[in-house]
Amino acid sequence: MRQALYIVDVQPSFNPPAALVTEIARLAKTMPSAASVERHDETITPFERQLGWKPGRDDESLVPADRVFIKYGYAPPKEAIDYLRSLNVERVLVCGIQADTCVLAAGFALFDAGLTPTLLPWLTVGSSLDRSGGLGEKLWKHHFGAVLSGPNELGL
Repeated sequence: MRQALYIVDVQPSFNPPAALVTEIARLAKTMPSAASVERHDETITPFERQLGWKPGRDDESLVPADRVFIKYGYAPPKEAIDYLRSLNVERVLVCGIQADTCVLAAGFALFDAGLTPTLLPWLTVGSSLDRSGGLGEKLWKHHFGAVLSGPNELGL
């Protein structure tokens, strides 16, 4: 199966577990990959004004990927979606930080672009609302259907 990996916001500001970074990096070496990094620009997205929070100014992806895209807000940038579409894959595997916000936003953008977003819940953590990622996984399954249960389903 032709597939690509989209890695959402695995960056220092979100303090990801070391094992998560290691496992995503291992998977990224096996297929085309893209990553997003959340940056702060209050004129684009009012994180600080509305939520009292902002990511680090110069955060970089902690996972090496074929392409890294900077985003300002929850959704992936159009360039990331265009890149993933250009790969002509059957599905886009999605993992990373904040299953119930940024990862879910990536799912909507990928779905709306005609791609098949597929969640890797064992490589995803949730927001401070639900660090387990369970809420995001339930929402993902409801909206997109495709949730793998473990690495044996990757088809590698």
